[in-house]
Amino acid sequence: MQDQYRRLKIVKTIDPIVGNNTTEGTGVGVDLQGYEAATVAAHVGISGDTLSGSVYLTPGLEESDVLASGYAAVAAADLLGAFTVIDAAAEDEVVQVVGYRGSKRYIRLVITFTGTHTNGTPISGVVVLGKPRYAPTT
Repeated sequence: MQDQYRRLKIVKTIDPIVGNNTTEGTGVGVDLQGYEAATVAAHVGISGDTLSGSVYLTPGLEESDVLASGYAAVAAADLLGAFTVIDAAAEDEVVQVVGYRGSKRYIRLVITFTGTHTNGTPISGVVVLGKPRYAPTT
């Protein structure tokens, strides 16, 4: 077995919340400095609302050169894998994972709620940083 414990760092980007139209699913920026790899996981629970073509959730990834501002959607070419729209009960209660291979210093997960989400859906997200320039990680 290989030791990943000292080679990975897991950082919250979205604290566990029940998200809806008024509770934004915008994560905090995660600093990639000192790491050569990043994987992002969006965790979506069972929706309290009936999901459909007009009521759905969309995970996405944003990047920036500055921690506090200037975030824009990551180009598909800079993602390994893809997030998918969650618009049916058979698609919620899932963890969707993508890899990031862009060149910006900061990334954050965003889960967008479209339509009326009265009861909300549990969401959270993490960024797994790997290939540290200096190990072990803290």
